[in-house]
Amino acid sequence: MSQWIGWLRRLGDEPAALVSVLATEGSAPRGAGTRMLVTTDGQQGTIGGGALEFRAAEQARAMLDRAPGDWRVQDYPLGPLLGQCCGGRVRLLVERIDPEALGWLHDAEAGRMLETRLADDLVVRRIFERETATRPSARGPRPGVGTRFVEAVAERPRPVYLFGAGHVGQAVARHAAGLPLQLAWFDTRPEMAGIDGVTVMDEAAITGCLSDAPDDAAVVIMTHDHPLDYELTLAALRRDRAGFVGLIGSDTKIARFTSRLRADGIGDAALKRLTAPIGVPGVVGKEPDVIAIAVLAQLLQLRGA
Repeated sequence: MSQWIGWLRRLGDEPAALVSVLATEGSAPRGAGTRMLVTTDGQQGTIGGGALEFRAAEQARAMLDRAPGDWRVQDYPLGPLLGQCCGGRVRLLVERIDPEALGWLHDAEAGRMLETRLADDLVVRRIFERETATRPSARGPRPGVGTRFVEAVAERPRPVYLFGAGHVGQAVARHAAGLPLQLAWFDTRPEMAGIDGVTVMDEAAITGCLSDAPDDAAVVIMTHDHPLDYELTLAALRRDRAGFVGLIGSDTKIARFTSRLRADGIGDAALKRLTAPIGVPGVVGKEPDVIAIAVLAQLLQLRGA
């Protein structure tokens, strides 16, 4: 995923260290390319938790006292040394971020390649169009000055326009953290303005915001108000784009909506874009968290579509 690129773009001047999984062998909690950003008081991302992550975060914070650009390569056998029984091996790159060396971020887009090169007291990165990715080893001599790695820049998170900040909407937003999804979250009720991430607007504006949604945006409709649900569904299906449109509701609600949509000029091709009820089929339960996980699993399936 490209989340770590977003972290760096939003970093500002706060001292930070980046931990990258260069390679793994055997059973390991996360794969090569996994990263976490560590600051004095916080952390974004995870390389798998447990003793490995604790040691890596500890080493990363020690790097905050070093000069920007400084780096270390560290090997961790996941056995008695860490009190873990995985039996694998992980090779990490820990670097003190140099804000002056982040110009490459402007060109980091999905489909391009990223080169990371270890130089004296600096990690140098550049973006270019095409090259075969390299696969570092978790064993043998540790990478040193002059070593280069090449990887693909992962896809950007899929935009998700989530309408409704009730119990299910909140569960969706809560469980979406850490997934390759970029949430834009809306509601019409003023009392929802206090929920972090929710944009409150009136009904006319909330349906109008769909005109600005990216072509590949997924639209998830689960408001407190059936008439509003209908207007949002109608607006979403009228967009001349092939994005996902999902609607929460009972069979009766969906049947009524479908009949009205046809009467309002929505044809069969557009109706095929409507997923209702939303969520992976076969998941039983009406608890908000159960519904949310079924919805998010369905959105993740779009990655392979």
